[in-house]
Amino acid sequence: MRVWHLGWFLLLGSLLAFGQQEQPSTASPDPVPAATNPADAPVPDLTPGPDGKLSEEQMRQLFRVVADKDIENDKRQRDYTCIERDVQNNLDSKGQTKSKEVKTYEVLEIYGEQVQRLIEKDDKPLDAKEAAKEEEKIQKIIDKRKDESDEDRRKREEKEAKNREEGRKFVKEVADAYDFKLVGTEQVDGRDAWVIDGEPRPGFEPHMKEAKLLSKLRGRVWIDKGDLQLAKMDIETIDTVSFGWVLARIHSGTHVMFEQTRVNGEVWLPRNIHFNVDARVALFKGYRVDGEVTFRDYKKFVSTSRIVGMQEVKDQEQKQK
Repeated sequence: MRVWHLGWFLLLGSLLAFGQQEQPSTASPDPVPAATNPADAPVPDLTPGPDGKLSEEQMRQLFRVVADKDIENDKRQRDYTCIERDVQNNLDSKGQTKSKEVKTYEVLEIYGEQVQRLIEKDDKPLDAKEAAKEEEKIQKIIDKRKDESDEDRRKREEKEAKNREEGRKFVKEVADAYDFKLVGTEQVDGRDAWVIDGEPRPGFEPHMKEAKLLSKLRGRVWIDKGDLQLAKMDIETIDTVSFGWVLARIHSGTHVMFEQTRVNGEVWLPRNIHFNVDARVALFKGYRVDGEVTFRDYKKFVSTSRIVGMQEVKDQEQKQK
């Protein structure tokens, strides 16, 4: 999925991975390879015990299935177009809104890649000059993909595969980073979901440098009982998180709520992200941002031929309407 704003750009990778974690245990079980197709993955026995709770082993298996399904969702998301609306409120030191920016995008599929085309600002259509600039941007992407050599395509696909493998490694880190507790069952969009809290586990020693920040996050996840999919997660920072050479810092209290929705009975895709970020970059410029990203009008992209220009993109859009 794409990233829009500084604050939760720095958090999003770990926050999404939080929804893919496995239940930690005192032993170190042999790793089980992820299923090629989540539909083929064995469904764990999730019958509650006499106390009405899931065991540690059941929790571990549950999160493994959720992780596999989320990886598959990421792949299938590329087959869908949608409308994305981003609202960003820039706050002053007292938490009051000092400026607001609203941008609406059409998310297109171009050669297997999702690309944003800006279509509105502050809920008003772009003027002719801005619209032409967006068309030019999209055309450049089309031309680049159209002229891509087999070798360049192979390298790009290998890089994507490597990134997915790194994500799986990160999932294993998350599994050891938290202690989990089954809170109960709630309904999300009329569907039953397990509610599970995660707190940083004392003494966690990460193997990946990216996993160091996990001890500074805690949260709650909702897992759909029927589909064993991540329906919702609510994450907050409990300590300052520092990133990279830009010396960006996310302060304690930064909060992100992420929700997904079931689409076409085959995939779970983002529906809403709400974030409240308190950050500082290079130790000087501070950011306090409250915002929301919503996704609507998901449509499956169907094409029997390669797109070669903006007119073809528009033709495909008309076929979907």
